[in-house]
Amino acid sequence: MNHNEKPERPGERHHGPVTLRGAQVQPGTTDQRLLDSRGPGDWVHTDPWRVLRIQSEFVEGFSALAELGPAISVFGSARTPTDDPFYQSAVELGERLVGAGFGVITGGGPGIMEAANKGASQAGGVSVGLGIELPFEQGLNEYVDLGIDFRYFFARKTMFVKYAQGFVVFPGGFGTLDELFESLTLVQTGKVTTFPIVLVGTSYWSGLMDWLRGTLAAEKKISSADLELVTLTDDLDEVLDVLNRAGETRRAQEREAVARTPGAAE
Repeated sequence: MNHNEKPERPGERHHGPVTLRGAQVQPGTTDQRLLDSRGPGDWVHTDPWRVLRIQSEFVEGFSALAELGPAISVFGSARTPTDDPFYQSAVELGERLVGAGFGVITGGGPGIMEAANKGASQAGGVSVGLGIELPFEQGLNEYVDLGIDFRYFFARKTMFVKYAQGFVVFPGGFGTLDELFESLTLVQTGKVTTFPIVLVGTSYWSGLMDWLRGTLAAEKKISSADLELVTLTDDLDEVLDVLNRAGETRRAQEREAVARTPGAAE
């Protein structure tokens, strides 16, 4: 035995960097459980295997979206009917985003998501749907041209932010609020920069904005400047203006960064 090696104690087993002792030592090996078809199949549900599935979701997402180009994530209720004015507004927004040079990313479901995908697809732009495995069957809507289904919300949420240059949020429920406040937190803490967030529907969102202003900001739980992270409007012209101005700012920052790079002028 190499004297530099640490001998295994009785009742001790090593799985790579993991050391198991006592009651934690399990009979057999991972390879045995993998190759022995007579063994139990529940190994595929263990945490180490789950890590590989999580990794695969990130790899698939990064691979599929790496060449997407400028895009905007659009959120809103899956329960919005096709005759709702907000549905029609989301269709128009999808069309206008494509006209402004953006792709459209949604959760891939029905309602507002379907509407934004429909507008983008009909305008000849890139229409992306990032679906999620749910207890009830939903599936990607028919207007998604590039679709990815995720098992894990956090992998999916990373794609919404990483490959978008802003969020437009229509009236929605818990899922919409989850995406809204996560994006606000990322912008507030500087995890993402030059990232506009626009709420469409003043009658729907004004109560929330009043609460943020009258309770959170008034009690110093957030700063008054944090309220400026959100634009509230009913006007799609204003939505496009906010997104375009943010895009111009981002491009200017990128040019400045290149100019500061040693050797960039050579």
